[in-house]
Amino acid sequence: MDVNGTVAEGFEPVREAFVRNFELLGDRGAAVTVYRDGRRVVDLWGGTRDVDGTAPWQHGTAQIVRSATKGVAAAVLLLLAQRGELDLDAPVGHYWPEYKAHGKEHTRVRHLLAHRAGVPVLDRPLTPAEAADPDLAAAAVARQAPAWEPGTEHGYHAQTYSWLTGELVRRVTGRTIGAWIADEIAGPLGLDLWVGLPDAQTARVGRVAQVEAPPAPGGLRTRSKRAVFEAYADPESLTSRAFTAITPLPDENDPAYRAAVLPASNGIATADGLARFYAALIGEVDGVGLFSPDTVTAARTEQSAGPDRVLVVGTRFGLGYMLHGSASPLLSPGSFGHPGRGGPLGFADPESGIAFGYVTNGYRKSVTADARAQALVRAVRASVDA
Repeated sequence: MDVNGTVAEGFEPVREAFVRNFELLGDRGAAVTVYRDGRRVVDLWGGTRDVDGTAPWQHGTAQIVRSATKGVAAAVLLLLAQRGELDLDAPVGHYWPEYKAHGKEHTRVRHLLAHRAGVPVLDRPLTPAEAADPDLAAAAVARQAPAWEPGTEHGYHAQTYSWLTGELVRRVTGRTIGAWIADEIAGPLGLDLWVGLPDAQTARVGRVAQVEAPPAPGGLRTRSKRAVFEAYADPESLTSRAFTAITPLPDENDPAYRAAVLPASNGIATADGLARFYAALIGEVDGVGLFSPDTVTAARTEQSAGPDRVLVVGTRFGLGYMLHGSASPLLSPGSFGHPGRGGPLGFADPESGIAFGYVTNGYRKSVTADARAQALVRAVRASVDA
């Protein structure tokens, strides 16, 4: 396997782990980028741009990053709060009056960010075309009765997070969340990152697919806990219904899906775009920063912890970000970020100054912690601790 790119002195373990991901963990095409204190220290790529193709991955190849997009969406709401345009403790209905239906009138903005809103499912799932219609999708979420009293429990809003955050941003700013990201985040930072892929960028994006993980050493495979397996197998469970709020499942290689603005699931980015974004949350990159120190603190202050009504494992969330824990190990207890189901990962660690981005074209069955991303995180940790 030819691996391209560079690593700064001291970060050689990351290159070694990246090579092993291809040799032992079945990666087919991937990239990883790490910043430290606003400076790029790892920039690696290898394999093929398409999971089922032969064309080599190029510097600048982008991929869909699934739920890693949620961390970018969360930044929009936090930046609006930082600018005084949005009150995180205000009722959602203050900005979006239709949302007050069916006992949701006391839902706070912070409940949306922390997966405490109680609307991870829709009584009638949306088709991919309906999901891409912001008016129709927002109306479906607004009239949905909550599965629990908002603010009292938490459960991962796998798909509905798109319309909760997207409509709130549209009500506050008059822009789609994709346009806001392009204008206020990606543009100033020069990020290769889009929520709603422009036609001009389609040639840069590789094809993705589900792939099987290779057998673990000794022929053993890790097995999900019975409760988790049963939750995914039961079509009536909150787990299954949350992940099928768009039915049938969209074709992630479809240009129409990639062009839609779905900030829960269809962001497209390079590894550098994802890492550079997180670097700007905790400091400056080429003179541009995003979060104030107070906003960094707010982003990673625990809002939800314990049994997750949807994922059926213990999860920890700050304001829109997964926090370091057994379900989603990051660099250190102070890290915050977001994985994408089955592979991608982006996060920041303020104490070490590390910002991390990993993208791949081969998705696994894992939800919150992919073995390939975790191997790279461990290598980063070894480099920082050396």
